[in-house]
Amino acid sequence: MKEFDVALKAVAEGLRTIAQGIEKIAEKLEDSVPKGKAKSKPARKAAAKPKKSAPKKAPAKKTAKKTAADAVLAIVNRSKKGVTSATLVKKTGFDKKKVANIVFKLRKQGKIKSLEKGVYTKA
Repeated sequence: MKEFDVALKAVAEGLRTIAQGIEKIAEKLEDSVPKGKAKSKPARKAAAKPKKSAPKKAPAKKTAKKTAADAVLAIVNRSKKGVTSATLVKKTGFDKKKVANIVFKLRKQGKIKSLEKGVYTKA
């Protein structure tokens, strides 16, 4: 029990030291604020009346996000003679696997067709 009392006194002394330091900092802050500029804000009431909300605006138009498939399809549609898988990888920055999956899906959807192995054009 004696050890507990000693520890408790040490904590109390530490808290007093911290409080004194905070008081000194507060005094310095008060001295640094120009007089006449320091205004205290009124305390908020716990059960304040809700403010009237601004009139509602019309909902914003939804913009379609450009997907990876859209990027690949755009490149294929711009090419006249067709585009290779390697070119798609280079222009999109996607890895080969991702481009292959996108091309597969676009072919299934009928949006692009294969001229020969690895060369694609718009359907």
